[in-house]
Amino acid sequence: MAATEHPVVSPSPTAEDTSRPTTLVTTDIVVLVIYFLLVLAVGLWSMWKTKRSTVDGYFLAGKNMTWWPVGASLFASNVGSGHFIGLAGSGAAAGIASTAYKWNGMLMVLLLGWLFLPIYIASRVTTMPEYLQKRFGGKIIQLFLCVLYLFIYIFTKISVDMYAGAVFIQQALQWNIYLAVVLLLGITALYTIAGGLAAVIYTDAVQTLIMVIGGLILMGFAEVGGFQAVLDKYPQAIPSIRVPNTTCGIPREDAFHIFRHPVTSDLPWPGVILGMSIPSMWYWRSDQVIVQRSLASKNIVHAKGRSLLAAYLKVLPFFMMVIPGMISRILYPDEVGCGDPDVCKQVCGNPVGCSDIAYAKLVMELLPAGLRGLMMSVMLAALMSSLTSIFNSSSTIFTMDLWRNIRRTASEWELMIVGRVFVLVLVVVSVLWIPLVQASQGGQLFIYIQSISMYLQPPITVVFFTGCFWKWTNEKGAFWGLIVGMVVGCTRMVLDFVYPTPQCYEIDNRPDIIKYVHYLYFSIILTVLTLIVVVCVSLATEKPKPEQISRLMWYTRFDPVTESKEVVVSDLQMIKHATQYSKDMENDAYPTKEDSSSSASSNAGSSKLKSALFWICGMEKQKGEKPKSPPPEAQTCSLEEEPCMRHLVNANLIICISVAVFLFAYWA
Repeated sequence: MAATEHPVVSPSPTAEDTSRPTTLVTTDIVVLVIYFLLVLAVGLWSMWKTKRSTVDGYFLAGKNMTWWPVGASLFASNVGSGHFIGLAGSGAAAGIASTAYKWNGMLMVLLLGWLFLPIYIASRVTTMPEYLQKRFGGKIIQLFLCVLYLFIYIFTKISVDMYAGAVFIQQALQWNIYLAVVLLLGITALYTIAGGLAAVIYTDAVQTLIMVIGGLILMGFAEVGGFQAVLDKYPQAIPSIRVPNTTCGIPREDAFHIFRHPVTSDLPWPGVILGMSIPSMWYWRSDQVIVQRSLASKNIVHAKGRSLLAAYLKVLPFFMMVIPGMISRILYPDEVGCGDPDVCKQVCGNPVGCSDIAYAKLVMELLPAGLRGLMMSVMLAALMSSLTSIFNSSSTIFTMDLWRNIRRTASEWELMIVGRVFVLVLVVVSVLWIPLVQASQGGQLFIYIQSISMYLQPPITVVFFTGCFWKWTNEKGAFWGLIVGMVVGCTRMVLDFVYPTPQCYEIDNRPDIIKYVHYLYFSIILTVLTLIVVVCVSLATEKPKPEQISRLMWYTRFDPVTESKEVVVSDLQMIKHATQYSKDMENDAYPTKEDSSSSASSNAGSSKLKSALFWICGMEKQKGEKPKSPPPEAQTCSLEEEPCMRHLVNANLIICISVAVFLFAYWA
């Protein structure tokens, strides 16, 4: 489009294009290299410090992590590149309402530390599907949940984070978006395959610091005259070219309200209070990515401390992401707030809308050389921390819950290899899903994430909640509740893709169930329906067995430890396989005398290479080491709390809840 056809509101990016670079320069590249060296150093240190050749060591970091790195890792895992891009994009498109998801999460992460984590610790589980297998017996719910979790990770996590990171790289380097995705996958796959959970947690702690510093620096540069100026100028950030006689490109009148009209708004307030809390409960109390980090804590006090740290940090996204997104629209209304499909296609390649480029636009237009490299590091930190966390947890679920049930005689070596190969398969599927992410929900990436969550997560929330707090819940009730809830939820999700939200210039011809039932309201309906099915079927069938209740509910978490016959047999089988694995490893690493005399010279280099590969993959084996199977009690952090520390964390609990309530009330 010619310049005369596309007038630009000041400051003009077209004018700036000729006077300053909009891609990374040498100084930025140097900053990026320093960032990668720092992360690599922390990753290698944590790999050296942690024993990764056991299941607990690799997947749960030896269950010996303190509160601060775990809390920082929770924040970094939750706030990925999808949140930097998505929250800023939602702020640019619709105002501050999306912040409610973050502040709602403040309350839910505290629920995990005080109510649900003691149950998971007492049950001595590694994965969330494993908890349901113990609570309800049988394998069908465990396997069903494994597949469902992996689908959720693809739909709402992996592909979204890859797309968001690629959008930023596309803006920074002017690369094709799929070339950017391939680059991101190469970096992330290398980082994920080499390290266990401990490496992920420690590098996440470093990346959290980088994200906070970078986000606050951008806030300082994205200055439009103070917060009052944002309030005054955002309603006036209207693009110069938009579809006539429509609302295209016009900011919402309720942009600075979290609680909005219950019928006509984009985020109705009853749905924000109730419908939003349901998937948030799933994420913060039964998502494998989150709970796996909490199970790595050395004791319950440290687990509660990490919940508090993560809750306090969740205040920051409002200032680090949402407000900068709104400022980006004020500065660049024709690009970020484009109101014509042809203009949007020209600006960002997406005719649906360009609000998702808001954050990247600020970084590339406002920051000087060096700081652009720092913000690139921030985005890569957010991307790598979230993707490595998801890949590690997906690998845990697939390996421990699916593959170990398919191959009961699988050695620990086989489990490690299968977990890594599965990560590559998961990546390929996620890449194929990216075009649908790009086209969904009017270009608002964060809203896409939440809408999919409302359709898939409420049934799981109900099953976990009733399993933890209602002793009459049994396997049949939980199973049919999941089936009915998932069929209804997936039906609505498919309808949303078949009948996407019309653009501002289009007539809304969607079916009434989509047009008039907001996805937040649908979340409430789906939850009530699933709860009715679980309660009715559980009451109509047999009661759970005593071993399905003891140490698996809130009221029974302090019951004495008892081992069933099946568990003892399983432990004996694991010891047998571990012993055989140890023998095989020793035979490979330390050949017999006859073998040594015949092939010492030819195998010397191969042995060193094999040992190096074993160490990188966490499969190192020291000479003379025997396989160990410590008793479950030794692998589980204690539920006992020191009185002084208990009072300290409880006092912070009250403070944190008060902060969350104040934020909601002030911006309601």
